[in-house]
Amino acid sequence: MSIKKPFLVDAIIGNSKFLASLGRTGKMYRLWWPNIDLPQHVDAIRTGIQQKDGPVSWFDDAVDGWVHEANYVEKTNVFRVGARSEQQPVQIESFHFAVPGQDVIVREYTFTNITDQPASFSFIVHSSFLVSENHLYNTTLFHPDADSLVHFRHKYYFALSSANVCTSFQAGLSWDLVQSGELNGTIIDMKPDGALKWEIESLDPGQSITIPVYIAAGQDEQSALLQMEAAKGKASSEWMAETIAYWHTFLSEAAPCPIEDADVEIAELYDRSLLMFKLMSDEQTGSIIAAPEFDENFARCGGYSYCWGRDAAFITTALDRAGLGALSDSFYAWTLTAQSPDGSWQQRHYHDGSLAPSWGLQIDEGSSILWGMWQHYLENQNAGFAEQVWPAVEKGAHFLLGFLQSDNGLPRTSIDLWEEREASHTYSSAAVYGGLTAAASFAGLAGKPELAAEWTAAAEQIAASITELCWNEEGSSFYRGLNLTVPQGKYEQAIATGAAGQVAEGIKGYKKYLLEHDPVIDISLLGIAVPFGAVAADHDYMKRTADTIEAALTVPGVGGIKRYEDDNYIGGNPWILTTLWLAHYRIQTGSLDEARKLLKWAVDHRTETGLLPEQVDKNTGETAWVVPLTWSHAMFVLTLFMLADAEAARLNDPAISKVSLV
Repeated sequence: MSIKKPFLVDAIIGNSKFLASLGRTGKMYRLWWPNIDLPQHVDAIRTGIQQKDGPVSWFDDAVDGWVHEANYVEKTNVFRVGARSEQQPVQIESFHFAVPGQDVIVREYTFTNITDQPASFSFIVHSSFLVSENHLYNTTLFHPDADSLVHFRHKYYFALSSANVCTSFQAGLSWDLVQSGELNGTIIDMKPDGALKWEIESLDPGQSITIPVYIAAGQDEQSALLQMEAAKGKASSEWMAETIAYWHTFLSEAAPCPIEDADVEIAELYDRSLLMFKLMSDEQTGSIIAAPEFDENFARCGGYSYCWGRDAAFITTALDRAGLGALSDSFYAWTLTAQSPDGSWQQRHYHDGSLAPSWGLQIDEGSSILWGMWQHYLENQNAGFAEQVWPAVEKGAHFLLGFLQSDNGLPRTSIDLWEEREASHTYSSAAVYGGLTAAASFAGLAGKPELAAEWTAAAEQIAASITELCWNEEGSSFYRGLNLTVPQGKYEQAIATGAAGQVAEGIKGYKKYLLEHDPVIDISLLGIAVPFGAVAADHDYMKRTADTIEAALTVPGVGGIKRYEDDNYIGGNPWILTTLWLAHYRIQTGSLDEARKLLKWAVDHRTETGLLPEQVDKNTGETAWVVPLTWSHAMFVLTLFMLADAEAARLNDPAISKVSLV
């Protein structure tokens, strides 16, 4: 069996080794192990019930009258689903979670007879794996001694079983048969799927029976089966109690919601954000992914289950404010493995630090990492951390210095943060300012005053050039960039209407068509001030830019802020993080009421299960793309802390001297 997987999911569960995405019906769509970005192992796992001699009714689907309610158990990463159908004698409550510290996922199903007569039925699990992301030569076997299916290929083994002994099974070619409830007892087949069945006889009215289903992983058959044995060694209720306690402790050790008397929605979303951060952080390597993958065939985008240095710099700053600095420690240790020999950091990376598919150098990525390192140091004041990262900082700063143009001090052309165009982008220039300023601060700690002075001077030149060369008086905004690379036709059309530009010679004589200015209004222009501070937030140019952004990019009707004027990615929708970016700027300049309205918009557009997407549909206001996006949650958490800082500053709290990201 192979199902078409949805782009949008409703829940994620995991333990920083396991990561799984599920729908609101409890259907598991994807499963990663032992790292959270790859490989993905699941084709489809289906659950259904069968009344005697009838067809199987798959209750993890919205068919046969099944209706569902879905939510997380409060303050945990345990996902709960309720399912009920007037056509069936039982209602079903299920809980789904990965056990912390174990290579085990628990899926606990409780069936309750809601009729006034005894109910007899069967519970069936059909599991089809895509082990190591490969359709070929997956093998499924039934292990009688363990009463377990085992799916495997190469070094990935997944055992599936229950504490309740199954009544029938089949390995391989089971989907056609399983829909009629007939399992033929095949022991092994070089196919990806299998099924288990449990028969329940005469469940009395109002009575319940619980059948846990465990998925245990290992690098070989023995280790997977030993992990399964350990899973069966405790009742699923014990595993759930331990898991709930783990997540409660995780939150209790983090910083509380910084907004005093925050309403329930904000407090719950704050907790959900912290819980989600942990799942997006790889336990083995420390990398932080942008989102669980949902477009593995790259049908509509270039994929999301990678680590971007820029996203992670915002995320780790949020982690530090939220008291989760240990995750930041792990991430910045990871960055040392991902740095290129020339001192740069490329666009994005896999969990092991190797280069992921790329559109080319984005100079803001490595710059953001350097900036983020300094924010992390400011939070923890750990001299050991500064010593640990100093060699990478020095190499990174030298790379940035060598990337600057000699005539104006701005960075040479690279790909923008949205990964769509090449220019000397104003946001990227501000990021380099932030990176060099951070590096200069580290140089001071390292006793290298000459480097600190050199890097500070370069940063100051960038700031001066941004103000002098990147301001567009006619547009009442900074230019998005200079020397924008465009196709020949667009270049000729622009020149014909009076635009300035030049034709430059590229590699091996290829021509590059460059427009002198990119005047498109883009939310990232706020980054000049917040967070990088290349131009002060209260500078007239920044104030005018922010007002122009809000006027040009606010989406009529639905509200929220889109990325830039002519955005057409997934239809050109408002984003959570862009809306909160404007909130950050408004806080920085003291417009707290405006910031709260933007924050409320973001909170109002979380999903049913409390996760923040990347985009909101510009027509319907529904979730449009990517659930959850880690950067969205980071911007939310940062907004809360910035608001709290601003309120404290207004009250002249001596402990708060400024409104800032740090």
